[in-house]
Amino acid sequence: MDILGTTLRICVENLEVSVPFYERLAGGTALRFDRGGVSVAAVGCFLLMSGPEEELEVLRRVAATIAVRDVDEAHDVLSSSGARILAGPIPTPAGRNLIAMHPDGSVFEYVDRRPAA
Repeated sequence: MDILGTTLRICVENLEVSVPFYERLAGGTALRFDRGGVSVAAVGCFLLMSGPEEELEVLRRVAATIAVRDVDEAHDVLSSSGARILAGPIPTPAGRNLIAMHPDGSVFEYVDRRPAA
């Protein structure tokens, strides 16, 4: 499984206030989308999320987002290595993802940039 990079997940109170800071910090423009009642802005290595507290509470359980070449391959490697797949693979606005709990209890999102088949 090729790990291509990681994204830091940050829950913020006000996306409109936070995005300009992170755009300047990362030197790029945020890609924005909504997912299940949560507004998301991806900029550089940061994934900013804002929305209802009950939604953010769930999102805070995921330590980081890990970009991989192929989520299906990640699924196979994770499953055979003792991780528990909690969700996915499923399509997202940016590709496909899955959520996995590692044997130590930490939870990570794995994403690829491949369109859903």
